[in-house]
Amino acid sequence: MKKLILPLCLCFTIASCDSVNKLQSSIPGISTSGTITQSDAQTGIQQTLLNGILAGVTNLNKTNGFFGDQAYKIFLPQDAQNVVSTLKSIGLGSAVDKAVLQINRSAEDAVGFAKPIFVNAVKQMTVTDALKLVKGGNNSITNYFKDKTTNQLITAFKPSINTSLQKTDATKYYDQIANTYNKIPLIKNKINPDLTDYVAQKTVEALFDQIGKEELNIRENPVARTTDILKKVFGQKS
Repeated sequence: MKKLILPLCLCFTIASCDSVNKLQSSIPGISTSGTITQSDAQTGIQQTLLNGILAGVTNLNKTNGFFGDQAYKIFLPQDAQNVVSTLKSIGLGSAVDKAVLQINRSAEDAVGFAKPIFVNAVKQMTVTDALKLVKGGNNSITNYFKDKTTNQLITAFKPSINTSLQKTDATKYYDQIANTYNKIPLIKNKINPDLTDYVAQKTVEALFDQIGKEELNIRENPVARTTDILKKVFGQKS
């Protein structure tokens, strides 16, 4: 597994930093004074969570974010994987390779749609939630967001993934594989030609794995605590 580059601010390009600042500015309760109030502390925790989430999204929402990383690369669905050798033997090797590439390109494109969903979840977090998560286990924040947002993410991803699958020709290549294989006489276990649900689930799994790494980074690595609030909150457990 690859480790994210520290500190968190360096995980973003200049354009990404601008995007983060805009998203953070939409969260109420930010104080510009030097005094850290309880409201500031809550907002600081929220912004920290948001930075970690956006770091994960940014790491995946780029060319080869999925395809170039063996930890996240999406292969054909299991029913198709089981017959890859047969597919290649009937001349579909090139279609298999193209389908895998374009499926990953679709996931890379679609994962960017996660940002507003997470921003809304962060806004809804109370100070009680935040403090409880800070004192929780290494993946408590990740698990919190997984519980809160998984269904929303899958629902939100489906249209964008379907569009991306069409745009990248992944659907065309996969349909060719499924339709050709399913026409072979005496084949009992047909390949399901519907890719959308499968790619959405894989995209969500990769996203939360990235978020989990970022959370662990903040908890265990003092260098990742780039603000006074981070140092105060997470430094207590160092």
